Amino acid sequence: MSETIAQKQDALTAEFAELSDWRQRYREIIAIGKALPELDEEKRADQFKVRGCQSQVWLHAELDGGVIRFEGDSDAAIVRGLVALVLRVFSGHSPAEILASDVTFVDAIGLSEHLSQTRSNGLSAMLKQIKMYAAAFAAVLARSGADEGA
Repeated sequence: MSETIAQKQDALTAEFAELSDWRQRYREIIAIGKALPELDEEKRADQFKVRGCQSQVWLHAELDGGVIRFEGDSDAAIVRGLVALVLRVFSGHSPAEILASDVTFVDAIGLSEHLSQTRSNGLSAMLKQIKMYAAAFAAVLARSGADEGA
């Protein structure tokens, strides 16, 4: 059985709890971002840009067997790491799971207090975009279920 969103957030929190200071945490976030696969050029289109981020951020989502697969990227190292963290938590879950989840890892690992205001706003915009994709895919699934029943 795969991990729940809450379990993934708990694991991330535990991983960052082992790092003693914020320099180490920033380095870890950047390293996680460097490991993020390159985003295909067609997925760097304007329609996939996250509005509200100072850096350029792209989030692409597709529904695959009832779960959402997210891909993303950024032109800034630390932000690319934040994208990778968000994708690690939410990718591979159903729209309903994503919509029902609370985002706990941001506060739990101290991002809210250690990110600049602009990066914090950008992270909030990414999380909002994830929820918007989930809501859109939930509507698609609801319609297809209604169509099958007709």
